[in-house]
Amino acid sequence: MHPAYKLMIIAWVAVAIWVGIVIMINKKVHPRALFALFMVELWERFSYYGMRTILILYLTSELVKGGFGYDDGKAYGIYGAYGALVYLTPILGGWFADKMMGFRKAILWGALLMAAGQFTLFLNNEVTFYIGLALLVIGNGFFKPNISSMIGKFYPEGDPRRDGAFTIFYMGINIGAFLTPLTCGAIGEIEGWKWGFFAAGVGMMLGYFIFLIAQARGWFENYGLRPEEEMKPVVKGVKNSWLPYVFSLLMVPIAWFLINQNDIVDILLAILAVVILGFLIYQSFGYETVQKHRIWVVVILLLFTTVFWTFFELAGSAMNIFTERNVNKNLLGMNFTTTFFQSVNPLFIMIFAPIFSWMWIKLGKSGKEPAAPYKFGTGLVLLGLGFLVMTLGKGYAVAGLVPAMFLIFLYLLHTLGELTLSPVGLSLVTKLAPVKIVAFLMGIWFLSSSIAHQAGKHIAKLTTVSEAKIMEEQAFKENIADPYLLSQLETEGFRGQLESSPVEKALVSDSFLQQLNENSQDRRYAKKTIQIEELKAEADAITQPDLRQKMLEDSKRSFLVYADDLGNQDELISALNANQMAEATLTGSVLSSLRGQSLMKGLSVFQNLGFIAVGCGLLLFLLGPIITRWMHGIK
Repeated sequence: MHPAYKLMIIAWVAVAIWVGIVIMINKKVHPRALFALFMVELWERFSYYGMRTILILYLTSELVKGGFGYDDGKAYGIYGAYGALVYLTPILGGWFADKMMGFRKAILWGALLMAAGQFTLFLNNEVTFYIGLALLVIGNGFFKPNISSMIGKFYPEGDPRRDGAFTIFYMGINIGAFLTPLTCGAIGEIEGWKWGFFAAGVGMMLGYFIFLIAQARGWFENYGLRPEEEMKPVVKGVKNSWLPYVFSLLMVPIAWFLINQNDIVDILLAILAVVILGFLIYQSFGYETVQKHRIWVVVILLLFTTVFWTFFELAGSAMNIFTERNVNKNLLGMNFTTTFFQSVNPLFIMIFAPIFSWMWIKLGKSGKEPAAPYKFGTGLVLLGLGFLVMTLGKGYAVAGLVPAMFLIFLYLLHTLGELTLSPVGLSLVTKLAPVKIVAFLMGIWFLSSSIAHQAGKHIAKLTTVSEAKIMEEQAFKENIADPYLLSQLETEGFRGQLESSPVEKALVSDSFLQQLNENSQDRRYAKKTIQIEELKAEADAITQPDLRQKMLEDSKRSFLVYADDLGNQDELISALNANQMAEATLTGSVLSSLRGQSLMKGLSVFQNLGFIAVGCGLLLFLLGPIITRWMHGIK
């Protein structure tokens, strides 16, 4: 069995035990419906994060590895537009649920669309890829706002259990997010990306069936069956109950087009944000003073939440690529994959969510619970500190690689910030919103995440590095001790190879070796291949021939060296010694210089993000008294 699968099994067993403990502790405090919806959301998030974990790596992966081979900028554009639309469509999905469907039908329809999207991605070609993303976008619109709104129905206004319930629910979200890098991520990296998408689709179907079972057993009582306020027929001769399904089919080509031409989404989101927020403020004047002020609070906190998610959601794009290229993934003597680190944040959520749930209930009963603006301000400060801690890793970087502990500490601070802001925000909307527009306001709340993903695209592009451009910089040239090698790296022949393969492969290609040795007057160059002892041992233990052969190939490393230093080919060497050997080769000097420049660029961007986030948090503390007054007793 592959070591990644062993880790996956351990994680699943540990999570099963943990979930059992949480349910046992809380089953007398909360209704059964919470735990059913908890499990449904767990599997939906498993599906969503399963796809998100591998999306950016899939898009940038070489064609021979099953990816599309897109450059970073194009991949960030697709990722950002997909994420923006995923969190934009809940506005429409919430409206359909409020006016035509009811929560339950919206949740079930959304689940089916998302499962179809994952299975479409499994087909693994560019046409079906965009169709799959479109189905996921539309399905999420029906699912996401309505399952959160449905939970709020089981807790009347003023119920001290409400924040605790949403925190437990939020833990379900992150259990799914924790398991998926270790499951879909591992399957995708080992068996092929498309199988990661397939696993995500299976997870979504499990969530669908759990909802049906809970509904059949009457756990949801009478909540979510019908809209709060049904509309008159919108289209003459067509039942309102049909319109959501017709709308879904019409939206597929539109979502496909917007993801493909993602720069258009920038303009659409800017216009939509101004129109929706303007309309919401205008509508607020139709309510009495208390409700009017509460709507204003939602709008203000929405702006700060957008800043938080814009920076936080870089985890799936820029941070994912940064981890791939600039983080030393050797931790406690083990080499971890890039997707593994996507499980760190949700793991911390699982650990700390019950503590935060208990803390909010305890503080609420004692009258010491801080108001929402102070919780939000704390979340932003912690987010900023996470980025600033990451920049400290520059002093400990070796060959352009930051120790993994700095990345883990960043995720820890981001997690604590997330727990003070996100579940509280979901609960706050259900408490502040007028009854007739709860789902609609919940959809608007998710607008912050929509804008965040699209804005995050532009921030992620600031961290993008072109290997060819870095090699033109003086700082890179100063780190290459062999002037002849440097001159050959600047030739059109080598630069042409960089368009289709990374530097590491281009350096040991037959054509470049021939070029080096044909023009060299002094020294001869060669390719040295070694095999990692630990990886070979793992491969030898695999019984499946195809997987074993793939792992044996992955256990080999090739470097550019002087012919005099060639030594034994295919020699077996430990991972630690292999890393030390790699740094001493010509390949090592080139890659070290590249990573060093890439690292400096990435950390510079992260530092600026840290200062901005901390500044926003402190501003929210200053505005706290005014915002709290407008909440009229709600915390």
